[in-house]
Amino acid sequence: MALQEKLLTEMKNAMKSKDAVRLESLRAIKAALLLAKTEKSAGSELSEEEEIKIVQRLVKQRKDSAAIYKEQGRADLAEPELAQAKVIESFLPEQLSEAEIEAVVEKTIASVNAEGMKDMGKVMGIVSKELAGKADGKTISTIVKAKLQ
Repeated sequence: MALQEKLLTEMKNAMKSKDAVRLESLRAIKAALLLAKTEKSAGSELSEEEEIKIVQRLVKQRKDSAAIYKEQGRADLAEPELAQAKVIESFLPEQLSEAEIEAVVEKTIASVNAEGMKDMGKVMGIVSKELAGKADGKTISTIVKAKLQ
């Protein structure tokens, strides 16, 4: 629930400062959280993990959209998407660096005695749970592939 309280405060500040990009981003987070809450069941609260997953999904959507716009030569549409992604990312926990992710991956590979790409699923499952909300799944996947080859 702390995320929703912070969200409301930030929305008020964005309205007062007339920051349209920030306000639109915050409204997107609020809408996604409300939608998830109603889908889950009436009156139930979202866990912190679920909130983080929703916010991560919103960031990924914005970045994917921006990449598509750039491919099509539409920088005018890509810039607002990236600006929104940056605002939405501010609601995620501090992201780990690649070196920190590598350390966790190496530790996990050693603990499960992974021997090549056949064990990638096992390693990814453990690392993804451990780093939930702290690292992007694509980054984790790239590092795991590199370590297991």
